[in-house]
Amino acid sequence: MKRLILSVVLGLMALTATQAQSYRSSKYYNPQTGRLDYRQPQRPGYWHDGTTYYGLRIGPAFATVNSDDRYLDGSSMKTGLNVGVAMGVNFVREAPLFLETGLYYTEKGGRGHADGTRFTYSLNYIELPLLLKYKYHVDRSLSIEPFLGGYVACGVGGKIRDFGQREAYSSFSSSPYSFERFDGGLRMGCGLSYDLLYAELGYDLGLANISHDDFDTSHTGTLMLTVGLNF
Repeated sequence: MKRLILSVVLGLMALTATQAQSYRSSKYYNPQTGRLDYRQPQRPGYWHDGTTYYGLRIGPAFATVNSDDRYLDGSSMKTGLNVGVAMGVNFVREAPLFLETGLYYTEKGGRGHADGTRFTYSLNYIELPLLLKYKYHVDRSLSIEPFLGGYVACGVGGKIRDFGQREAYSSFSSSPYSFERFDGGLRMGCGLSYDLLYAELGYDLGLANISHDDFDTSHTGTLMLTVGLNF
């Protein structure tokens, strides 16, 4: 947990420094005046601010697993790291409607007790989201950005640790007690953008069964608080 907090703090410091150095990367920067030049809206609530944007993202992920397995269901939340890059394309010129995708590394999992023995499991994924995002401009620099879509994920690492037996093995092995490598589901949430700065609260609702057991189903659920920059 301390390592996660340190990573997020260092990430925020790096993003702040990048934002200070990227003044000229703002979509409002006018090279002729050397200032941010906010353009007039085409209609209330809509400033056309380009057809493509790129973003950097970092923040904590708060994950749980819901399952038919009595040991996994209701297990404690696990806090991990969520970091990645994003790209959005305005595919309807007459409206601020964007199609956003990206590539993320996300740490999920949980912890619990089985017959009085503590265990933890980490599920680390590379995720590819595909979202429909609407940008409602409150003013020339501030926008509220609700989004809805889906994601697919591939497990790239993680450990199941049995503290009673003092054993650890891969979360994505062929063992019946491990998990399926591939996941996918719905992603929803809302972002807030102020010029280059961006913050977002999102939720991943896993729909794929990640359990190896033929009689149980297990689904991930992850709340993510993300900050970053858009260019």
